[in-house]
Amino acid sequence: MGGVPLRVAVLAWLAACSLPLAGLAQPVALSGDVASSHSSPTLGAGPAIPRPSQQADAGAMPLRPGTMRARLAACTACHGEQGKAGADGYYPRLAGKPQAYLFQQLQHFRDGQRRYAPMTELLVGLPDAYLHDMAGWFAAQSVPYPAPLRPTASPTQLERGRVLATAGDARLGLPACTACHGATLSGVLPAIPGVLGLPQDYLASQLGGWQGGLRHAAAPDCMADVARALTPADLAAVASWLAAQPVPTPYQPVARDAVNLPMACGSQTQD
Repeated sequence: MGGVPLRVAVLAWLAACSLPLAGLAQPVALSGDVASSHSSPTLGAGPAIPRPSQQADAGAMPLRPGTMRARLAACTACHGEQGKAGADGYYPRLAGKPQAYLFQQLQHFRDGQRRYAPMTELLVGLPDAYLHDMAGWFAAQSVPYPAPLRPTASPTQLERGRVLATAGDARLGLPACTACHGATLSGVLPAIPGVLGLPQDYLASQLGGWQGGLRHAAAPDCMADVARALTPADLAAVASWLAAQPVPTPYQPVARDAVNLPMACGSQTQD
């Protein structure tokens, strides 16, 4: 990128799409989008860069300046139209995730608790109110899930993953994924995400991030405790099984009273 910071370059792409950057401080005029009730900072521009998913999203509706969809074009360039997931199998789906969960993750990227430099570059300096609006827009999107890819794991490995996801392993002190993420693994309000419909490589990398301390949540960090109890083989097994499951319809987070969390989670005591 010739030394140009990613944040500056992406904002320049937005400018090239005729989005009035100074207008980011204006109220959002929406048609079918989630409205923003907060103001946002005026941002500068730099040299333009191509949009990563331009070809994949060529059939999408044109962006309307001033809408949240237009403002978040830098997000959907990687995460797919409406946050449906990136085409490369790594950038995860954002559409339909709980707003409080998405808001927490945006804060973590911005503040350095979750490490991925391109995300930090895009979010640094943005206020909580704006991040909350971003999270709300993606939470409100409903996009069909694609069919899962054919699993490459062995039947034995997939069965081990199924047991971990649905029953856990008391010997290792591991609760089932369903104990926290809901019976259908669709997530729990206000801030536990669904874990189906995500690529195997992404799931494995995030569990690895929890294990290695690259990803953090508010203490007590229950996901870190769970991930560190997984052996490498078990981590691969549960990621493989989750990625191989079809996503049921409807697939929405359930109410908080639908689950009784088996362990203390600091991230679930914050709204």
